[in-house]
Amino acid sequence: MEALIFDCDGVLVDTERDGHRVAFNRAFAALGLPFEWSVAEYGRLLKIAGGKERMRSYFDQNRWPVEPVDRDALIKRLHQLKTDYFIQLIESGELPVRSGINRIVDEAYSAGVRLAVCSTSNERAVIGVVRRLLGLERYAKFAGIFAGDVVNRKKPDPAIYQLAVQRLQLDPTRCLVVEDSHNGLVAASRAGITCVITTSIYTVAEDFDHAVAVYPELGDPPVPHVTLSDLQRHLQSGTPTL
Repeated sequence: MEALIFDCDGVLVDTERDGHRVAFNRAFAALGLPFEWSVAEYGRLLKIAGGKERMRSYFDQNRWPVEPVDRDALIKRLHQLKTDYFIQLIESGELPVRSGINRIVDEAYSAGVRLAVCSTSNERAVIGVVRRLLGLERYAKFAGIFAGDVVNRKKPDPAIYQLAVQRLQLDPTRCLVVEDSHNGLVAASRAGITCVITTSIYTVAEDFDHAVAVYPELGDPPVPHVTLSDLQRHLQSGTPTL
């Protein structure tokens, strides 16, 4: 294995329900907008990759609170506020790292495997998750963090993974991605990278037929857990088919 690449939300931290959703709702309230996304509604919205894209789709299907000429500015302002509130939640330490992540990061780094994060979430938010929740020592172990608008097309488009392969000069057939969503699985597979799934609360029922393995979490001893050797075995046996 040359590189181990992680998605962020739902993989490193289960941030969607109690992180991003809460931050969106606080941003709406801060601007006096009469919107509040429930747990169920946010689950439906997660089928759309990217926070700005998610808000546009929601307003298109419901109603825009501003005239067309002001829509881009509103989305930009809301997303800035949402990111601020999300960072506050991260800094508070309320959102724990998912079981097994720190262990696998340490094992991979010790074995000479390069580490990266590929996410469609805001770059500032993703860096905040890695720096604050995984810690500065582990943050320094990552060869690259690719996030937000660094590519024009979001998952399930493979652009974010293709960028990581290009920038880090990787052989995609020797890389493994850890994702939690069908969109992420499709993106990794279309980039020619084998993908393992760790399901999150919002993605457990999604279609993962093309993943080489699906786990509820990576886990830590003494409970059942996924080892670096397990991941290397999946890489050797798995071939992306999308």
